[in-house]
Parts: sequence; C-alpha cells; structure tokens
Amino acid sequence: MAQGDTLSTHRFGVQLGGITVESVKEISGLTVEQDVVETPQVTPTGERIYKKQPGGQKGGEVTITRGLDKSSAFTDWIKKTLLDGDVEGARENLTIEIQDSQGETVRRMQLFDAWVSKWDGPEVSAGESNPATEKATIVFERIEVE
Repeated sequence: MAQGDTLSTHRFGVQLGGITVESVKEISGLTVEQDVVETPQVTPTGERIYKKQPGGQKGGEVTITRGLDKSSAFTDWIKKTLLDGDVEGARENLTIEIQDSQGETVRRMQLFDAWVSKWDGPEVSAGESNPATEKATIVFERIEVE
C-alpha cells in the first residue's frame, strides 16, 4: 500500500475468543465515548471560566451483520446471553481486523469483555432471493486499537 492510499475496508475478519466468525457481511456502529468533566473556575482577575477535561471512558458497542450458516460458535454465544441470561459466562474478547489487499492486518481493534445485548433475526419474504442475515449488537467494556 503506497503512502497516502486510503485503506479499502472490504477485507476484514472477526475473531471471538480465538474462533474466526464466519460469513460476516458488515461491521457497523463501532462507538466509544468518554465522559467530559466540566469544572467552573475563577481566574486571578475574577473572570469565571469553564474548563473541560476528559473523564472516565465509557464502554462501547458495535453491530455485526452475518449470513446465517451452519457455524454454531457465534450463535451459541448469542444464546448464552440472550436466552440463558449468562452474561458473566458469555463475556468474551472480540477482535476486528482490517486487512490490506495482500491479506495482511493493518489495523486491529480488540474489544474486551464483550457480550450480545440485541439480536435481529433474518428478514424473509416470499418470492425474493435475498441472503438470510442476522444482526447482533455487541457491547464491550474496553477497546484497544493497534
């Protein structure tokens, strides 16, 4: 990749606790927030100012859209939280890798203590031949970007 070239995002991979998640169509909505602490102060001249500084980091979330297939690892993980209510047992680290045209990882995002908070099943319609996909909204405690 030449300097200045923007990375194409059509090559990526997802691992859940070391297992590759298959048939991933889309990763969207990756968000992380940080609290903003506002402190009112008075200057030596008596002028009132508000100083803003970073506070604690909040956890984030991401949505993964994948095709329905026979792979059961991701589906079992979804069931663990949404059906069994075992959030503590379901907490896993999730890795998202963006790759260059040669398949080399250029950016890696590690999502720690992730679990599924929402699942959207496939939309089906008679007479249409769209692929069956599911969406899982995943929340996480912490992120590291490499």
